[in-house]
Amino acid sequence: MSEAIICLCRIDFTAYSENALFAYSYITPPGQGFLPRETAIHHQEHILDLVKEALQIADIKATDISCIAYTKGPGMGGPLLSCAVVARMLSLMWKVPIVGVNHCVGHIEMGRVVTGAQDPVVLYVSGGNTQVIAYADKRYRIFGETIDIAVGNCLDKFARVLHLSNDPSPGYNIEQLAKQGSKFVQLPYVVKGMDVSFSGLLSFVSDAASKMIKKGEATPADLCFSLQETIFAMLIEITERAMAHCGKKDVLIVGGVGCNERLQDMMKIMASERGGMLYAIDERYCIDNGAMIAWPGLLAFKAGQVTDLADTTCTQRYRTDDVYVQWRDD
Repeated sequence: MSEAIICLCRIDFTAYSENALFAYSYITPPGQGFLPRETAIHHQEHILDLVKEALQIADIKATDISCIAYTKGPGMGGPLLSCAVVARMLSLMWKVPIVGVNHCVGHIEMGRVVTGAQDPVVLYVSGGNTQVIAYADKRYRIFGETIDIAVGNCLDKFARVLHLSNDPSPGYNIEQLAKQGSKFVQLPYVVKGMDVSFSGLLSFVSDAASKMIKKGEATPADLCFSLQETIFAMLIEITERAMAHCGKKDVLIVGGVGCNERLQDMMKIMASERGGMLYAIDERYCIDNGAMIAWPGLLAFKAGQVTDLADTTCTQRYRTDDVYVQWRDD
């Protein structure tokens, strides 16, 4: 699921609620992922209506807006550019500053403000990113990451192998099917130091799926269960290693895959054994949303960080640790 999203957010965050988020969801046909062109067209068709609806429901005027925040990257070029053009237009029309926001930092700040987590190690898991992160010296430092495909991409592609629906999302449907699994199938476990690799694991299980199902050696539910257990164990391992290195006890999970209850349960056990806590959020805030861009944009604005109009570009490669986190003093 991809969405064209608008959110209006106040600096005290008290206005943040389900009613502050307005989205038009784009769900791809079964067996297909997101194509940049089609996703961009979807955003272009809906974004102006979203702006009008957001202002109307929030009962405010354009003159009440202090700044415009938009996603600078990372992500697919077409959808990013479509939204950046509208953000620049609104900034000029309404004569307010514009702030470019890193998508990954948006997830982190959303998780921190919703859960109240102060300084946790962050596991960021989504369809496009897999990173273990900790804050230090005004930046969110990456301690480990995938060296090929993201965890969400791995799950989504395997869902297509099993012909699972994209509604509401392939990963969610794998999670539900995994709950019915009873047999664990041994799969490649690929941890390289602080990094993980999913491409070989995906190739192995995709190739094995049709053969094992046809022979009655495993059910689709067994394979979903085994894939989840293997992948999540890899993620728990590198997260715990980062916690030990940084001397931190708490963990925050963000990103779309962070909705997965099995991942949350596994991480909670590990964190509690280390005397810490798991901070997790539900699908309202894990999945990409407008507030996760509005909120860090507002934090940056209040800290004096704005983006010159000439620099309001987009980039598909915008690393988490490229961002100077001016708004944090710890």
